[in-house]
Amino acid sequence: MLFTIEGLLGVILFCVTAIYFLNATKVREFAIDAVTFEGKKGNFQLLDQSVHLNKLSLSRDSNGRWKIWRQYRFDYSLEGDDRRQGYVIMLGNTRQTIVFAERLV
Repeated sequence: MLFTIEGLLGVILFCVTAIYFLNATKVREFAIDAVTFEGKKGNFQLLDQSVHLNKLSLSRDSNGRWKIWRQYRFDYSLEGDDRRQGYVIMLGNTRQTIVFAERLV
């Protein structure tokens, strides 16, 4: 069996892309869990049960390691009849901050 460089690079690119998307899905689930938890503590309701990727970049953590920085936007309600926007910032798998409108959590 003979492998070509192009075939090998294609397989490597496919694997790296698959790993990124699996990790991104896991981080998105962490973000949903964090917003849901804070919403229960603060009497907020997460609308649509989802978060949406708003911004993406690279940033260093407190140990100086490069990690993917993500900002997810979500909609929530205070009383059930209003819709407000907030966002959660994730650095790698770690929640950095959650902002509900003008309230920082």
